[in-house]
Amino acid sequence: MIERVKHGGLQIASELDDLLKNEILDGLDIEPSDFWASFQAIFEEFLPRNNALIRKREDIQTKIDQWHIENRENSFDLEVYKDFLKDIGYLLIEGEDFKIRTSRVDPEISNIAGPQLVVPVTNARFALNAANARWGSLYDALYGTDVISEDSGSEKGGAYNPVRGEKVIQFSKNFLDDTTPLLDQKFKDITGFNIENNALQLTTADQKKTSLKNPDQFIGYQGSTDNPKSVLLKHNDLHIEIQIDRNDSVGKDDPAGIKDILMESAVTTIQDCEDSVAAVDAEDKTLVYRNWLGLMKGDLTETFLKGGSEMTRELNPDREYLDNKGDSFFLPGRSLMLVRNVGHLMTNSAVIDGKGNEVPEGILDAMFTICIAKHDLNNANKHRNSRAGSVYIVKPKMHGPEEIKFTCDLFSSIEKALDIKPLSVKVGIMDEERRTTLNLKECIREAKERVIFINTGFLDRTGDEIHTCMEAGPMVPKAEMKQQPWINAYEDWNVDNGLLTGFKGQAQIGKGMWAMPDEMLEMLQTKTMHPEAGANCAWVPSPTAATLHVMHYHQVSVSEQQELLSTRPRVDINNLLSIPILEKGRSLTKQEIQNELDNNAQGILGYVVRWIDQGVGCSKVLDINNIGLMEDRATCRISSQHMANWLHHGICSEEQIIETMKRMAIVVDKQNAGDPEYNNMAPDYSGLAFSAACSLVLQGRVQPSGYTEPILHAKRLEFKE
Repeated sequence: MIERVKHGGLQIASELDDLLKNEILDGLDIEPSDFWASFQAIFEEFLPRNNALIRKREDIQTKIDQWHIENRENSFDLEVYKDFLKDIGYLLIEGEDFKIRTSRVDPEISNIAGPQLVVPVTNARFALNAANARWGSLYDALYGTDVISEDSGSEKGGAYNPVRGEKVIQFSKNFLDDTTPLLDQKFKDITGFNIENNALQLTTADQKKTSLKNPDQFIGYQGSTDNPKSVLLKHNDLHIEIQIDRNDSVGKDDPAGIKDILMESAVTTIQDCEDSVAAVDAEDKTLVYRNWLGLMKGDLTETFLKGGSEMTRELNPDREYLDNKGDSFFLPGRSLMLVRNVGHLMTNSAVIDGKGNEVPEGILDAMFTICIAKHDLNNANKHRNSRAGSVYIVKPKMHGPEEIKFTCDLFSSIEKALDIKPLSVKVGIMDEERRTTLNLKECIREAKERVIFINTGFLDRTGDEIHTCMEAGPMVPKAEMKQQPWINAYEDWNVDNGLLTGFKGQAQIGKGMWAMPDEMLEMLQTKTMHPEAGANCAWVPSPTAATLHVMHYHQVSVSEQQELLSTRPRVDINNLLSIPILEKGRSLTKQEIQNELDNNAQGILGYVVRWIDQGVGCSKVLDINNIGLMEDRATCRISSQHMANWLHHGICSEEQIIETMKRMAIVVDKQNAGDPEYNNMAPDYSGLAFSAACSLVLQGRVQPSGYTEPILHAKRLEFKE
């Protein structure tokens, strides 16, 4: 039984109440009784609206299902389909043009284009690493990944390999030549740095002097003018620090004494309370909020063993430099942190009302994460997050403008309750549900004073595409989905609407995650497409990936790209409405079907078994080809909905699904053989994880919006009991 404390008409899990009373409100001019009274009033005001919005989702989905069933034998008529969607309030008529008016936005969001990390806030070590990933070693990122090949004696393993090290240095200096070129030399020929007449001077082996082609790229230095410890350069609003130490193990062999190149990398980080965590009860929510509190107070630490030695991780301080005149200045030492709350669907037993009903988790998240961020707004913390005085909340899984308005109204009420300046709380809109995509301009309008980002979450978006169009027919194989007209239109539509509504220089237009953390060469070769598409941030799975991906923002000026793209015609909405079903007359072979089922089932099982048994919401999961992929609930949503769709349309049978799940469970068990905390699913298949994985498919068609949370939460709670 959960121990509870009564506050008015609410019953609060004692551990959450203790956290609030003893830690969260410490230093804030808020009494626990006032907090809970305000929470109760907000809960009672917004609960009916929350429930009505969920019912509207269900009602609309029922109507769409019925339309497809009734028209299944007819030729698909797009205009008829559009009229139907308008009639049911799914597709809205756009209003007049407008520009967003969001104020007090930090430059990391408004002006600086760069990588964005997403990290589970439940893992303090990961959360700290991500926050500190504002600066990353280019040498380390190159040396430790496949960007540098291992041929010709340049293997990674064991002690430092000078052959590999030389390739790293060569790559890095070529990058400097491309990004911050010299007037008449190459960086490989430089033997020394000094500051003369308020400018950077570089020396070659034959004592020739040179300078930067663009002297304004020199921003500052550390050390002395005649013997600097580092030289700070700037390109496309991003900093590069050349670190110099002739006594260092690397620097001693470098002609210029360069020991490393430090890159400004993860400009922003989303501390995630949603898809990458498994938070199902008061115990879990307390951990979520405590870690977010430590980040907002600046005092979060984590001690761990590494290489047999105890290490303590904490937030990095700001970085101090001297400008070209010798005056001191600082640069942020940490990534600007946003926090992703949960959506509108789920409830949580951490707080129940007088009737024993759980409160909506989204309302709980909003109240707690905003209250915690007040420490940062008060500038009472050790390390300031938002210098502009804002709280950045990423809001996922919203369906259409009404749900965005609900969120903005909720934030207004919380600001008033907590005595926070109006419009301090900003919102990042995850464009990951079909109804939001189609009505994106109107969604932005509802948040025009708060919006700071729109992001194409193509994983969840694909899951919703499948679920919304479940009755339209069997979907194409998952590997073909990215070549479908709707998804390309969706990516461009997001950029078009952001630029149309004034996001340039104001807010982020984001792109999705690189899901293969070990495939950094491939990322480096392909992810330049995101800044080229006009996105000023894109998600990466690790600090190392951030340091590598940031090179793309040096290669491409996003500001210039957005200028060019703002003149193109907006995407035709008809392309967004194309449905990715198999062409009539196309039949799949038995082997094609089984391969698809194997791939989906293995991915679901590999993710779900850790979610249920270990409470891990995001991790690197080996796929069927033993390639590590970052998996969270979004990827699970796609795979389960795809299998549910094929089952529903007779591409496969329930018996085939179960047989596939059992066979893939053996594969997953073998892949996790080295994990002492892992519980095998085979050979009895009686565990909760296996049951959950099967339910996600067999019950997938009737899950709300195709979400995985109802089944996963229920099974995880059962496991914890």
